[in-house]
Amino acid sequence: MNSEDRLAALEAKVQELMDRQAIFECIKRNSRGNDRFDVQLIASSYHPDALHELGEKRIPGPEYATHANQAHARICEVNLHNVTMHTCEIDGDVAHAESYSIGLFADKGGQTSRVLAGRYIDRLEKRNGEWRIALRRATVEVALEGKAVLPNGKMLPGSGYLKGNRDRTDPSYERPLGTDSGGRW
Repeated sequence: MNSEDRLAALEAKVQELMDRQAIFECIKRNSRGNDRFDVQLIASSYHPDALHELGEKRIPGPEYATHANQAHARICEVNLHNVTMHTCEIDGDVAHAESYSIGLFADKGGQTSRVLAGRYIDRLEKRNGEWRIALRRATVEVALEGKAVLPNGKMLPGSGYLKGNRDRTDPSYERPLGTDSGGRW
């Protein structure tokens, strides 16, 4: 293999790695936006004509943020979406990804919590140099509910642990990060 072929192969591999990272960042951006009620962050993960299938509903991607925020606000005080195992097949400017997710939800009042585990099955497209979701199909495969008790036996309320905010006042947006922001349980 001559040096031009080696360079072309290296460039192709670097582009593939950059695409994989951009796809995973898009999926994580969506989950973070859900937890922080950040409409702009969620919307930035979808193409304008995207669809999000949730149960039997098909929600336009740009409208999913409002739908998710309203649904989460109705049922829980805190929610955390964790993206775990992730696979991705890229074919040019189209990718198919499967990302396992675990959603943790502290019910209103913080006395009980629930866990939903499932997968995001996504078709992503690279348009104008940016990867975004074109179609998301979400599964729920495990659902658990129980008391929100910490290992020390305390319930969340009154535990003194840092509690995040569902907006841009959350400590994760603070630059530089300090110790004065955020509420406590």
